[in-house]
Amino acid sequence: MTPDDLVEIREIEQLKYRYLRCVDLKLWSELENVLTEDARASYGGGAYAFAGRAQIIDFLVATMSSTRVLTSHKCHHPEITLDPDGLRATGIWALDDVVVQQEHDVTIRGAAYYDDTYVKVDGRWLIAVTGYRRVYEELYPRASVGGLKVTGDYWSTDGRSRLGGAGVVASAATADGGRP
Repeated sequence: MTPDDLVEIREIEQLKYRYLRCVDLKLWSELENVLTEDARASYGGGAYAFAGRAQIIDFLVATMSSTRVLTSHKCHHPEITLDPDGLRATGIWALDDVVVQQEHDVTIRGAAYYDDTYVKVDGRWLIAVTGYRRVYEELYPRASVGGLKVTGDYWSTDGRSRLGGAGVVASAATADGGRP
């Protein structure tokens, strides 16, 4: 592996992180910039499969555009392999995700592995194929967890916690021996 290979791998890592950030923050127009026009996606082990950037984004918008759907997708432990031509690569990523579906009062949590294919177009890496198969998925009604509530989110509180205020800080300081 050469230093140039490491730079290419780092660019692919940033591409995947950008994809996840765009999904979680509902940045649909920015998401277009990380997928090839003919990209393919297969989510949930093939339960949902799409051909073309437009179909992929339409699905994500239809299922996750509500600000009452809060998501966190974390990918890590990438195994990225560059093709010798320098124009294609593959990647396997571990995924941990949480979906808070406030409209249905459920939380979905799981783990999976993504299998991706990347292509270099005009000097930029893009996702050509992405998809994951679950290691596990669990769903629980939010009402089953006593006192559980969303106290802040990107859309309704601009990412600020509703717990802010002197009472909460004082309470935390007392519980921690005086240090906030």
